[in-house]
Order: sequence, then structure tokens, then C-alpha cells
Amino acid sequence: MPHLTANGIAVDYKLTGSAGAEVVTLSHSLATDFHMWRLQLPALVAAGYRVLRYDTRGHGGTDAPPGPYSLELLAGDAVALLHALDIERTHFVGISMGGMIGQTLALDHPEVIASLVLCDTAASLPPESGPIWDQRIEIARTSGMWAHVEGTVGRWFTPGFIAARPDVVEPIRGTIGSTPLDGYAGCIEAIKHLDLLERISAIAAPTLVIVGAEDPGTTPEAARAIHERIAGAEFVLIKSASHLSNLEQPEVFNRALLEFLGRASG
Repeated sequence: MPHLTANGIAVDYKLTGSAGAEVVTLSHSLATDFHMWRLQLPALVAAGYRVLRYDTRGHGGTDAPPGPYSLELLAGDAVALLHALDIERTHFVGISMGGMIGQTLALDHPEVIASLVLCDTAASLPPESGPIWDQRIEIARTSGMWAHVEGTVGRWFTPGFIAARPDVVEPIRGTIGSTPLDGYAGCIEAIKHLDLLERISAIAAPTLVIVGAEDPGTTPEAARAIHERIAGAEFVLIKSASHLSNLEQPEVFNRALLEFLGRASG
């Protein structure tokens, strides 16, 4: 995969689709990489978009310098990558951590955001969740990332889907287990300080909020809190889906995404 130096690190990315088309940038969750968007890519390209997928700092083929990181740093990485690729504006789709990066981008760099899609994410985390995140870092440091695989998969997919679709779940297991420790810990430090809920009313870009009805972490309630604060935002609840709703219900997810992008594109 091609790499570019952006914001002082080598970033692994893939740009697919016709030059000159509107760009859709896809930002992945913690402990995955840009391949988690493989069920969205064909639909977006077929609809005429140019798709930018990239690995967040500390993940996949992108550099994983020691942390801590911040959401401002991760948003800065995304802006630097866009600039390096001569992309002035993009539709930005982020899931989980990617949605937190998306909110930060829309607040700090609104000029690059044509529209915003926030999937299975939150705008703030309760202070009492801090020790849980610290414990996850400690487990990764002492026992390795594979110690997180089963628990994470259990939160990210419904039990029936885990049993029925190993073709989707197994690659995610592998990505979780192979995430660099420094990248995982660095991004957790960014996530655990998430506190954007009282700021996001300043987001002016067309926005869609998507959430799986059975997401136990970034819950439908957390998604509605975002939806209520961004003027004109749209909301889609996906039934029979947990945290990675784009993989568990790709047809429903893709339809909602493409319909929104069509409206946002004018």
C-alpha cells in the first residue's frame, strides 16, 4: 500500500475511484484498520465517489510512535493526509474512534468537511470510565493484544452474528490481535479524554448519525445525544446490529450512507 508522510508520520492509505470525483474519507475504529470498510468500498465507488481509506496513527501500516495521543493530534493527521493528497474537501465517515476524530475535525478544521457521518460513536465519556480504559492498556501491556480479542468481539457483534458469519468476524479478530501496543495505548489516551458534547452544536456540516440498536458501548442514547445537538442532523438506528454496524448490517448501512451522501452532495 502507498505511504505518505503526514504530520510527521508515515500513513498507510488507499485511494480508490475516479480522479475528480467527490471524495469520501473512511476512518476506522480502535484496534482495526482501513480494511474494516471493505463492505462499503464497492458501493461507494459504484455510486461515483472517490474513496480514501487510511490507517489511523498507531494502527495497521501507519507508524505507531509512543503515545499518549490526543484527538486533536489524530485529526491533525487526517488533515495533513488530505493536504498531501491535494484533497480540499471530503465527506468524512467515522466509526467509533473514527467518529470522535470526525467530530474533532468538524470543530477544528470545518473547511475540509463537506459532510459528516458519525457511526457508533459518542461525544463524551463518563469520568468513571477512565479506570476501565487504563485496565485495557495494562492488559495489553502485560498479556498482549490477543488477550482482548474475545471480549472485544463480544462487544462489537451480536452473538448470532458471531456464530453465523465467521468470514466477517475472523478478520476482525486478527486485526485486534495484531494492533501495535503503542498505537492501542496511545489512542486509548485520546479516547478516554473525549469531552465534545457541549461543543458539537457548533458543527454546521450536514451530519448523519448511525448506531446499531444493540451497541453496548457507544449506545443509541449516546448517538441520540449527538443527534440532538447538531442542527439538522439525521439519525438512523440499525436493528440487529452491535458496535460495528457497517459489518453486521452492510446493506442497511450502505443504503443509509448513500442516501445521505446523495442529499449532502446536492
